Amino acid sequence: MSSVQGSPIGPHRKIIHKRRAAILALYVFATGVIRRRNSELGAGVAPNTASARRLAALLCLAAMAVSVAAHGQSRETLGEGDSVRIAVFQNPDLTTETRISERGTITFPLVGEISLAGLTPAGAEARIAEHLIKGKFVLKPQVSLNVVRVRSRQVSVLGQVAHPGRYPLDDTSSSLTDILALAGGVSPTGDDSVTVMIKRNGKTSKQEINVPTMYRTGDLSRNLELQNGDTIFVQRAPVFYIYGEVQRAGVYRLEPLMTVMQALSVGGGVTPRVRTVA
Repeated sequence: MSSVQGSPIGPHRKIIHKRRAAILALYVFATGVIRRRNSELGAGVAPNTASARRLAALLCLAAMAVSVAAHGQSRETLGEGDSVRIAVFQNPDLTTETRISERGTITFPLVGEISLAGLTPAGAEARIAEHLIKGKFVLKPQVSLNVVRVRSRQVSVLGQVAHPGRYPLDDTSSSLTDILALAGGVSPTGDDSVTVMIKRNGKTSKQEINVPTMYRTGDLSRNLELQNGDTIFVQRAPVFYIYGEVQRAGVYRLEPLMTVMQALSVGGGVTPRVRTVA
């Protein structure tokens, strides 16, 4: 099979080009600011290009810091069960949407089986490109890999929630409240305190987190960042029973610090047949 020439501009190079354009734009902006300032001070004053460079450098460092922070959020590794979509620029026949097998591999056109488990998306792109180059299928492949569905990183949500089940973790949904929201929230019969079983370094620990208190106080330090294998359990809220000469006998949720009078009011109060003792 003849070799195919790939485009020299792939996803990573596009990012580099955009950064260079941003740096140039910031420099031009900074130079313009200095020039306008000098013109205000007096005609004929040459623009202070050294100041412009310093200002542009500061702006660029801030922009790069934001870019690095955003890029760092998408370094989760691929694993068994993840569905990915792979494309090679200017080679539409190589576009593939597949699922990582139990062995951590995929089957890619022309190349065959490739191991991707444990790699970041960027690392997987580099490995696929390497195989295409070694096989002389594409000279300069620009590979793009997108995670379609995450199944290798999941947490379990059990108990009194609207939709119990297993939910995937991604770059934007990994906190305790994010996963509870995906599960439809705590049901009316659920307790305010949520039990979280955390697995770290082969050890399992248990934490009790009162979600309403966390938001009432504004202290979100307890809003845990979950990892693969963690479990959320919402137990049934404590209840009390009212029976006898009350308007609405039954089972009711026990609120914190509830008094007997408050409990009776929940049941509609006593009936007229109850004799009042002075």
